[in-house]
Amino acid sequence: MKKNNLVFYKNQPALITDVQIDKFEITLESGTKRVRGKDIVLLHPGECRSLKAALEASVPPVDFAEAAEFFAGEAPSFSELTELLWGNYAAEQSWQCWQALCASPYFICTTPAEPIGIRTQEEIERLQQKQTEKEQTEKLRRVFIDALHACMQGAFFPADMAGVVPFFQEIEALALGSASVSKLLKEAKIEQTPEQAHEVLLKTGFWQIERNPYPSRFGHSLHSSKVDIPAPVQPKDVLDLTAVPAYAIDNPGSTDPDDAVSFDGTYLWIHIANPADTIQADTQSDKDACARGATLYTPEGAARMLGEQAVDYFALGLKPDSYALSFKLLLDADGTIQEIAIHRTKLSVIRLTYEEADRQKDTPALAPLFAIAERNRIRRDDAGAVTIDFPEVTIRLEEQDGKKLADVRPAVPTEAAAMIKEMMLLAGEAAARFAFRHSIPFQYISQESPELPASLPPGLAGEYKKRRAMRPRSVGTIPAMHAALGLAMYGQVTSPLRRYGDLVSHRQLLNFIDGKPLTPADELILKIAAGDEAGRACVAASRASRQHWTLVYLLQHPEWQGRAVVLDTMGKKAHIFIPSIGYEGDINLNAEAELNQEFTVKVRRIRLPYLQAVFEQVS
Repeated sequence: MKKNNLVFYKNQPALITDVQIDKFEITLESGTKRVRGKDIVLLHPGECRSLKAALEASVPPVDFAEAAEFFAGEAPSFSELTELLWGNYAAEQSWQCWQALCASPYFICTTPAEPIGIRTQEEIERLQQKQTEKEQTEKLRRVFIDALHACMQGAFFPADMAGVVPFFQEIEALALGSASVSKLLKEAKIEQTPEQAHEVLLKTGFWQIERNPYPSRFGHSLHSSKVDIPAPVQPKDVLDLTAVPAYAIDNPGSTDPDDAVSFDGTYLWIHIANPADTIQADTQSDKDACARGATLYTPEGAARMLGEQAVDYFALGLKPDSYALSFKLLLDADGTIQEIAIHRTKLSVIRLTYEEADRQKDTPALAPLFAIAERNRIRRDDAGAVTIDFPEVTIRLEEQDGKKLADVRPAVPTEAAAMIKEMMLLAGEAAARFAFRHSIPFQYISQESPELPASLPPGLAGEYKKRRAMRPRSVGTIPAMHAALGLAMYGQVTSPLRRYGDLVSHRQLLNFIDGKPLTPADELILKIAAGDEAGRACVAASRASRQHWTLVYLLQHPEWQGRAVVLDTMGKKAHIFIPSIGYEGDINLNAEAELNQEFTVKVRRIRLPYLQAVFEQVS
């Protein structure tokens, strides 16, 4: 090889511009390089005028089939094949000769230094069929992109366009969060975002409005874990409390009761489902639970962190005998915790709905529980707890003619729900105090004091300002004040079937009780952080799913009207809350409004993929 020879280097042409003792200097389209002789292959022994001339050269058409037949059963060299096909050709044409051979279905080309293979007729036909299919797919792709672009401009997407499902699936992957780009949307000059992909799928009719993308987009499944968990083996040294009725009080639709409460005349008992004795650290079920972070609750149902099997194994009150990890608390007159003990227990659990418990709140069995809860609420309020009271709604889905219909209704608050909340807070405070007293590495939840305004307006406007002032919670292994709850230290332990952090905390407490080694704080914080991150994504998916179905409800009820309450004002713009559907957003008004002012609104426009609704004042 000598200067001005055209050579092959890493699937591209190059011109030798200098020859040195053990190196060649070559020029490529991208610039100049120094390479070894073994890294380049001579394309033509003649002198090439320039790299540009080689790139712009052309070669006359030839009969590849005749050449393939001539060399059938052989493996000719590049020079032999080109000599047969093109005879004497210029050095500048050698790169285009190589390109033509590579593009032909008759030859198998690797590099000009290797023999060239000859394909059989069957191989050629398969290759040509593949090429035809590729060309047809590309043609359909162009038609699809044109139709997509027209649809987004207001035209109808053709309902009879066959073979385009794979194209839609590419866009769907972006809408569901399993892909970050869509070449189709880019070619159609449509913004590549999950929201825009969602809008495309709705406008083309590939998705219906009921399709909920948010669990997938936040990395969660709408299905419960499928990982098998071993059947629980109950320890022999459980404390038998079946003589003291325990009450599992929950929503009417609850299917996974994991807490119950009882009072034996002296001690308050808070009983929590106990999967931690069965689901050991770093097993497959533990890893899957950590990856999920929490049970995902959406209007479609519950996607359980530990799977449906765990409900049958560990939930309280589904069988004559239930087994729990129970917190035994002795409280003083104002509700302060004086003594804490933790036991594995065997229970007889009575299930009640919140409404049923409200009707029985004055009975000898439940009255002490309501009294303890009220003392605890007063104690927390005296310590500066911040209570935010916003109306809530329930969202249910019903199947009708193959479609999901959303039903959104205000939730009715109950005294029993407030009582159970106080019991769960007592359990969390007791667990944190127990762990701190015994130097157990533990998951503590804390929250700094909010900066509340000097004076708060009454009503929902005041509740809104309180909520705006709240600080984010913190999760760690060092106890600190939870100002919003009015507790000096606090840990979450009441939902080990639903929250991964609670499961980890139970494991630590059980290991301490059994005298087993504890997970060190530095390892524990990593587990907690992983589960907490997934848990936050789970909460975000649940919140977005509820908002999605609220907007679907409005789309399914176009004549809807409802009362709105002004939470904040900005001139003729107001931030409102609509209690009947639990929706919060901004509205433009004809005149300035006052805080807590109420008026009737109706929907003007909904952008479902963006979870946005625009309302206008009716009266």
